[in-house]
Amino acid sequence: MHLGVIGYGNITRALLGVLAREGKMPARVTLLVRPSQAGAAAESGASVVTEATALMAAGPDLIVECAGHSAVAEAVVPALGAGIECVVVSIGALADAALHADVTAAAKKGGSRVVLPAGAIGGVDLLAALKPSGIEAVTYVSRKPPLAWRGTPAEALLDLPALTEPTTFFTGNAREAALAYPKNANVAATLALAGLGFEATRVEMVADPGVSQNIHEYRVTSGAADYAMRIEGKPSPDNPKTSLATVYSVAREVMNRMTEVAI
Repeated sequence: MHLGVIGYGNITRALLGVLAREGKMPARVTLLVRPSQAGAAAESGASVVTEATALMAAGPDLIVECAGHSAVAEAVVPALGAGIECVVVSIGALADAALHADVTAAAKKGGSRVVLPAGAIGGVDLLAALKPSGIEAVTYVSRKPPLAWRGTPAEALLDLPALTEPTTFFTGNAREAALAYPKNANVAATLALAGLGFEATRVEMVADPGVSQNIHEYRVTSGAADYAMRIEGKPSPDNPKTSLATVYSVAREVMNRMTEVAI
């Protein structure tokens, strides 16, 4: 298998580490990185390119995007149009309706598909399966320690270091959440795309001094089943803003294409 990866940040490095430990490192890996990262990326032993056209010319069997929202438009869309299947980690980018349409059209044109991994949460397979039964409600709560919300609009709404009790600072739909908090709403976007859509999926964001991990909670009501999930995510040692579960979710997508029995 020839794996293409967009980006060389924490998720990519952790992903390659998981694949190596599991004995599932693809025979060939090509990394698309910024020119400033080329030297460091080359130390991984992978082939390195700095242009999206060069990645597509290399002919990977699968591309994994780990580089942020802009990479979806700049590299994923043309790759899909060229017939290359892509796994997108920055799912929140699809809250942009125009970009979502471009991704869909490119996949159709290229006869390819875009795969959206579960990322930091579980139960997405069940949510998607329940859709034909009629989903009545999906409510998602993102609960994090106050300082985990630094660098977001929450800083202008709350005195984060001074909080002594849980405080809900955002209530709205998944599209509003993903557009206002692009680095914190991939889960909201995933639930929206699997279930009721961006407008009908309800989202709450909470700064909670009583927790030390990022906690994802959601509840689903549908015609076939009702269920609730709570996931206490453990942060990546190299980047506390990255959930370790996200890395393993993406690794699963890659490894499922390299095994006789996929689950």
